[in-house]
Amino acid sequence: MAINLKGEAEVKEFLDNLGIEYRFGCYHEKKYDVCHLLGDYLEAIKKDFEKASKVYKTNCDEQKYAKSCYKYATYSYLGKGKVPKDQKTAFNYYNRGCEYGDTDSCLYAGLMCISSAAKSAKERDFPLGLKLLQKACSGGSAFGCHYISGMYLVGVQSPSQAEDLPKDMKKAHYYASEACKLGNPHACVNLSLMYKNGDGVDKDEAKAEQFKKIAVELHEEAAKHQRQLTFQEGIPGIPNAKGTESSPT
Repeated sequence: MAINLKGEAEVKEFLDNLGIEYRFGCYHEKKYDVCHLLGDYLEAIKKDFEKASKVYKTNCDEQKYAKSCYKYATYSYLGKGKVPKDQKTAFNYYNRGCEYGDTDSCLYAGLMCISSAAKSAKERDFPLGLKLLQKACSGGSAFGCHYISGMYLVGVQSPSQAEDLPKDMKKAHYYASEACKLGNPHACVNLSLMYKNGDGVDKDEAKAEQFKKIAVELHEEAAKHQRQLTFQEGIPGIPNAKGTESSPT
């Protein structure tokens, strides 16, 4: 059902009622998905990051709600909402979110284990990181699949040589295929090059062209989507279709 709100007063009333509905659903009806929505409401509408962080943390700690674990992990990683910036805490909550079934949590926990850029407080752990990224990939994370493929494309040297990940073009091809299926254009480009050069697969010019075409289509689709978003948001300072001024992001 479409909601047709006229004027600032009606919008404010609607948002206030929404907050009341979420609080009732969370605290009285014990609906944990609604508790997460309450956190999102406090974050996005009220801009009360401190209260939002507390809702996410409680919903993760007490109800094991995966998406709330992910959100609190991000607050810890960034030091947002008066939550102390703590990489170890962030990893622990990402890891818990992954255990409870959130794919994005698996992805970020895996990256924190492997990537030196993550500046994790924990030791880099390649076997655990790969396991988490594989879980993200199997859960539908295109980037997770693409990242694993990249690791196998070049091989990865770990701080402990016993945990080195050797170059393996067949595995690189497998994960690139999974990432391409999930819509990652960069993975499709890699697949095209693999078929063109015979890396991990037999040379196949037809398949090389096929995946090149898919990559181009995905890039064009992404660019078109971005143009649509920019058009709908409007130019900063110029009233948009709803009669309100858009602000720079």
